[in-house]
Amino acid sequence: MYTPILVTLGFILSQDGEKTLMIHRNKRFGDPHFGKYNGLGGKMERQENVFSCLKREVYEESGLLCEEATLRGTVNWAGFGSKGEDWFGFIYRIDGFSGVLKASSEEGDLRWCRLDELHLLPMWEGDKYFLDMVFDDDPRPFHGYMPYRDGRPLSWKYSRG
Repeated sequence: MYTPILVTLGFILSQDGEKTLMIHRNKRFGDPHFGKYNGLGGKMERQENVFSCLKREVYEESGLLCEEATLRGTVNWAGFGSKGEDWFGFIYRIDGFSGVLKASSEEGDLRWCRLDELHLLPMWEGDKYFLDMVFDDDPRPFHGYMPYRDGRPLSWKYSRG
């Protein structure tokens, strides 16, 4: 039976469209994401829908309120968890937000990163396969399958539509 952990991942786009807000997961040593840059988000709670999860996670991590977000895609990360758990992610681009940005959260420091330099950051290797589609002009969402083993992606397949 397929029972993935459901997660959201949001990428806040700067007003000039050249940067996105990333969290450098550098605060909790036991964090499986430790040392990596990532978008904002996390695990969905039982009483939430996917959009309320995104809004809650973004606010908790950054102090910002999502006002306009677009589902850019989904990814099935089979075997992604530290014990081989399957994760299923809803990937959003956040184009409208308000509030006061925190300098950091419990998980790490927040930083505006240039879109054209994202590939230089230490991040999950698999994220580099879909990040361009989060920010491109194609209105069709992507839907991907990326099996993992031992913290590394084995392959990447996706479709758009």
